[in-house]
Parts: sequence; C-alpha cells; structure tokens
Amino acid sequence: MNDLRDVFKLSVAERIQLVGDLWDSIAADIAEVPLTDAQKIEIDRRLAEHDADPSTALDWSVVRAELWSRAKAK
Repeated sequence: MNDLRDVFKLSVAERIQLVGDLWDSIAADIAEVPLTDAQKIEIDRRLAEHDADPSTALDWSVVRAELWSRAKAK
C-alpha cells in the first residue's frame, strides 16, 4: 500500500484486520504513549470495576470473532 486511499479499497474484513494489526503495533509500544491524569484515573476506575465483577468482561477472542462474523455477513 503506497497511498492511504488504497486502504479504502480493501474489503471490510481486510480493514478490520488492518485496524487490529495497527492496534497490536501500538500496544507493543504503549510505553511511548503518555497518559493524562484523567486517563489514569479512568483506567483505575475501570480496573476497579472489573475487579469487582470480572464476569462482565468479554474475552478479546470472543469480541474479535463477533466482529469478523458481522464483517463477513455483509
């Protein structure tokens, strides 16, 4: 891909995969992304909420499978 316009020529499934790949590359370098105090507070709040009731969380593989099935259905 030499041009950003090429991204929009990809299928929905390919664009979802691209977003996932981009996110994975960002997550690998997450230490380079500074957080504001407000973001840190929100992360702590969400972690506390999850710790209080972990049953409300969905595994990433479940979420991803659902996204893929929706993309393929179109």
